Amino acid sequence: MKVGFIGLGRMGAGMAANLLKAGHEVTVYNRSPEKTRPLLDKGAQAAAHVSDACQGVAVLTMLADDGAVGSVVFSEDGILRHLAKGAIHISSSTISVSLSERLAAVHEKAGQGFIAAPVFGRPDAATAGELLIIAAGAHSAIDIVNPLFEAIGQKTFVVSDKPEKANLVKLSGNFLIASVFEAVGEAMTLVEKGDIDRRQYLDIMTFTLFNAPVYKNYGGLIADRKFEPAGFSAPLGQKDIRLALAAAESLRVPMPLASLLRDRFLTLMAHGGEKLDWSAIGCIPANDAGIIDS
Repeated sequence: MKVGFIGLGRMGAGMAANLLKAGHEVTVYNRSPEKTRPLLDKGAQAAAHVSDACQGVAVLTMLADDGAVGSVVFSEDGILRHLAKGAIHISSSTISVSLSERLAAVHEKAGQGFIAAPVFGRPDAATAGELLIIAAGAHSAIDIVNPLFEAIGQKTFVVSDKPEKANLVKLSGNFLIASVFEAVGEAMTLVEKGDIDRRQYLDIMTFTLFNAPVYKNYGGLIADRKFEPAGFSAPLGQKDIRLALAAAESLRVPMPLASLLRDRFLTLMAHGGEKLDWSAIGCIPANDAGIIDS
């Protein structure tokens, strides 16, 4: 399948590489052209402009936030103007519910398809083709691009024919993950201050009660206080909690824990943690308890 791929960060690079590995014809675009070189060596074609990546059956975007997605969709050289009628824009970015609704409307008006397909998984999962995909959009469009999903992920969950519903699921999931950081950080601080080794404590908890990757992997980062290099940076975590709160406000759903998490991220960044992994908020309870310095 002839596809374009826009956004070659740590997630996008692995996803595009797996599309190539599966035999798809991939044209790649990134704002920093040097990030395209490893993929060109694997057989990708380089796009000098966003429009050059919009010449196939689909174009997939994996970008940081609403602003980045909006710029590649709505610019003069963007997806909306240059994607063919009947072709499909797949947005795997974690964006707001409101932007997803807008994208669905403008693509439909232009005779184009739009699928929201955000993913769960860190960069190593993207490289391994083991992402979990949350997809929403017209079922006919999802059927067309399913071979792309099979190349980048281990399972696709189709949740609705309305694209914005996938973004709501993704934001709620990231809220749950960040909640784990806070809970693990508080519990680990409690036992550490009571002279229990925090790594031993994590081993006990993940063997007995919480035998899940989110506790094992992120809990390990918190126990080891190893937050660089960031798999997913603190500012992106704060952005996702802010978007979850915006969705909650529109639906009139109180989320007091999400408000706490927003402030935890702001505290982390105020103390110079912008380049740290988002799980670093799990060390704020230890700082509050006087175990570590900020």
